Amino acid sequence: MRPSYIISLLSVITLLLIGPGCGKRYAPNWDSLDARPLPQWFDEAKVGIFVHWGVFSVPGFGQYSEWFWYWWQSAKRAEFVEFMQKNYPPGFKYADFATEFHAEFFNPDTWAKIFKASGARYVVFTSKHHEGFTNWPSAGSWNWNSVDVGPHRDLVGELAAAVRKQSLHLGLYHSLYEWYHPLFLMDQASRFKTQYFVVRKTLPELVDLVMAYKPDLIWSDGDWAAPDTYWNSTQFLSWLYNDSPVKDVVVTNDRWGNGCYCKHGGYYNCVDRYTPGKLPDHKWEKCQSIDTRSWGYRRDMKLSELLDLPSIIKDMVNVVAMGGNYLLNIGPMSDGMIAPVFEERLRGLGAWLGINGEAIYASKPWRIQTENTIFHFIWAPVTQTSGLMILIPAMPVSPGNAWTLKLEGVA
Repeated sequence: MRPSYIISLLSVITLLLIGPGCGKRYAPNWDSLDARPLPQWFDEAKVGIFVHWGVFSVPGFGQYSEWFWYWWQSAKRAEFVEFMQKNYPPGFKYADFATEFHAEFFNPDTWAKIFKASGARYVVFTSKHHEGFTNWPSAGSWNWNSVDVGPHRDLVGELAAAVRKQSLHLGLYHSLYEWYHPLFLMDQASRFKTQYFVVRKTLPELVDLVMAYKPDLIWSDGDWAAPDTYWNSTQFLSWLYNDSPVKDVVVTNDRWGNGCYCKHGGYYNCVDRYTPGKLPDHKWEKCQSIDTRSWGYRRDMKLSELLDLPSIIKDMVNVVAMGGNYLLNIGPMSDGMIAPVFEERLRGLGAWLGINGEAIYASKPWRIQTENTIFHFIWAPVTQTSGLMILIPAMPVSPGNAWTLKLEGVA
C-alpha cells in the first residue's frame, strides 16, 4: 500500500472520530457502545441470506471449503494435500486459484431476485474472508482483489446495487484477520504489541467499505486471535455509530475481538449455528448453512449432507420463536452460478413465508417459546391444564409440510 494512501485514510479515521455529530454520541468503550439501541429494521426482518464466495470457491473441496488454504498449507490435512497432489501440478500455489476465479456467469440481478424470492429481508455478502482476497477493488489488497485478478469486476458493488433494487438490506461480511498477511504475522510474532496490520490494512478497509457501499450491516469475523484493543474495535464502532454515513441504520454483530462474542456488539452471533436453550435477553442471530459441512461451495457435496426444506423451516421457526434472526447460507460456484439445489431450498422457504410470513416478520416472542403442543382441531373443554385441543382438517399443500395457525383473542 502506498504510504500516502495510509496517511490519508488514517487522517480520515481520526477526523471522523473527533468530528461533529448530532444526537447522542457514543464513546469508544463497550459500556457506551453496548447502550446504543439496535435499529428497528433488523429485528423486524427476521430472515437473511448469507453468501460465502471467494477464491476458495475454485477448489471447492472438503469440509469447510472456505478454509481450504489453511487446511492445505498449515494444518496439512491429508485429504487436502492428496487432493492437490492428484489434481494440480507441483509448484501450484493457492494464489494461482485466483486466475481461475472467473465468475463468468455471475448475474447480480439474478442472485438478488432469488434472494428476494426466498422471503429474506437482508443479504450478507463476503467482502473478504480469511484468505485476504477482497471482492471489491481494495487499495490495500493490490493484485489480490476481484478487479485486479480473476473476475475483473467489483463484485461487492454490483451485488450491492442489485440487492437494493429488490428493496433488501445490504450486509457485508468482513474478516478482521488474514492467515498469511506479512503484517498480521509480524503483529502476531510480537504477541500483538504492534498494530501494523490494523493500521495499514484492517481499519482502512473497513472505512473504505462503509464509505463506498454504505452497508446496513457489518458482519465481523476473524477476531479471535487477538483482543479488541488490538483491533481498535471500539474506536471504529464509535466512528461508525457517531459520524459514518450509515450511523442511524447500521447494525453490527459481536465478533470484535477475543472474548467479545456473546458479550459486546449490536447483536449476538456467539458461535456458528448458535442455538440457545432459553430466550436470550439480547437480540441474536443464528447463521446456518444449507450445506451442513461447509459455508463455501463444495464440488464434492452430497444430497444427504444438505438440509431439506422441512428442516430449514423448523429451524427458522424455532429461532424466531426465541427472538432471533435466521441467516441462511449458500456458497455459489466459482463461475457465479447458484447450485439449483440451493435455489430450490431458497424458493421453497420463500413460498412458505409467502403464506405464513405474518407469523414471522416483526413478530415478538411469546411468554412460552419451547412448549411442544400438538393441536388437533377437535373442540374440547379449555382448562388451565388441558389447554386448547383442535382437530386439523385436510390442509392444502404447503412448502415444507408446515402451516401456521393464527389464534385471535388468545392471551
